[in-house]
Amino acid sequence: MPRALNMKSKRHHIRVHLRPLIGGVCASALLSGCISPSGDRLPPAVAVPSQWLATTDRAAAPMARRWWEAFEDATLTELIDEALATNNDLAIAAIRVQRARLRAGLAATNGLPSAEANAGINVSRAFDSAGTRRFTYANASLSYEADLWGKLAAQRSEAAWKARASEADREAAALALIGTTAKLYWQIGNLNELLARGEASVADAERLVELAKARHRAGAASALDVAEAEQQAAQQRAEQQSLRMEREAKRNALAVLFDRAPEQRAAEPIGLSAATLPAVGAGLPPEVLARRPDLRAAEFRLRASLANIDIARASFYPSFALTGEFGTSSEALVRTLQSPVAALGIGLTLPFMQWKTKQLELRVARSEYDEAASDFRQKLHRALADVENALSARTQLDAQAVERERAVVEARRAAMLAETRFRAGKTSLEPWIEAQRALRHSMTANTANRLARLENRMDLYLALGGGEGWLTN
Repeated sequence: MPRALNMKSKRHHIRVHLRPLIGGVCASALLSGCISPSGDRLPPAVAVPSQWLATTDRAAAPMARRWWEAFEDATLTELIDEALATNNDLAIAAIRVQRARLRAGLAATNGLPSAEANAGINVSRAFDSAGTRRFTYANASLSYEADLWGKLAAQRSEAAWKARASEADREAAALALIGTTAKLYWQIGNLNELLARGEASVADAERLVELAKARHRAGAASALDVAEAEQQAAQQRAEQQSLRMEREAKRNALAVLFDRAPEQRAAEPIGLSAATLPAVGAGLPPEVLARRPDLRAAEFRLRASLANIDIARASFYPSFALTGEFGTSSEALVRTLQSPVAALGIGLTLPFMQWKTKQLELRVARSEYDEAASDFRQKLHRALADVENALSARTQLDAQAVERERAVVEARRAAMLAETRFRAGKTSLEPWIEAQRALRHSMTANTANRLARLENRMDLYLALGGGEGWLTN
């Protein structure tokens, strides 16, 4: 009889709890009837051109997976591979990817039941008693939150999109690292070539000083000719010092990329005359959007912001938690398991009681979406502009290279004529010095054009996002 009464009491206890539960659901439905349980916004539509404005190289082969090997420089390839393996910034990006994946893994557990268990012994003694009491207990609980409105699924989706965005960030960092490594390598090679040419020019300038002095002693040249020759030699020596300082800075910057001390030099070229200019096929604009890691990261964050709106919207609805508990306690350890107690409960959280707060949270989520949408559009337009700029620069630099070569030929011929006229006594030393200065300027501009064309090819590769699947995890 007592047991029957106990069961009746339990049934009555459950009914008492279910009545406010049903009433709470009805109230929630009335208060949040204007809130849709799914996202009400879509990714922004952005017009993408079907063709590039600038001329493209249609004969170029598709971009290879290890696309930097197209420059056909084994030393550069080794440096890029080493940078990808040792660079600290890339290592930090990889750590962020791992952390984002762990967070996504944590979010993926929100749809699973959670279990807890604990046991213990309490010992007590009254001040007026010589005896002690021992009280042992053990209990285990299992709880599960029902995802009736999709909030937990949206949380998992948001974490997964953020993890994918971190992966794209890592790829973008690796892409930028390749570009920086190659450009520093070429810039050092360009400086080595300028310094080697400058040493020869300094030697020529010093011989010119001796020639001017000899002619001055013979009465065939003026003191002004000697001063101009001295000034020219000093100017060239100063330019060499500036070039050495710039090369040192480039070398140190390159060493940092490999997690090295500045004194540990990386391999470097002696010049750029043998560098290969690969043919880069731009493909179609939609293909670029699929390869650019910064665009993918922006897209994934945009999708994460959409999931966050769903989370904020679902927070208007009540959450249900089912809890089961099994426990026992006794003053005697041997009797602990003789009188177990089990309980089953249903928990209800009614967030609509904080209606104003939830509305503000939803508005914040929508503003974050608007920001992500604007960022995506901006990055998309910038990506298209990057490709257009690189394609246009390629055309102009290639045409400029022809004129630079012609300018060097003509400047060399003018310098030879000026030397002949000076040695024949028809002119002063100044025209010859000016002709030599013009020749050096033309040769330097020609070398700079070569460097610019190499950097342009790299910029085009970077603007196109590199080859498909080039970065392995």
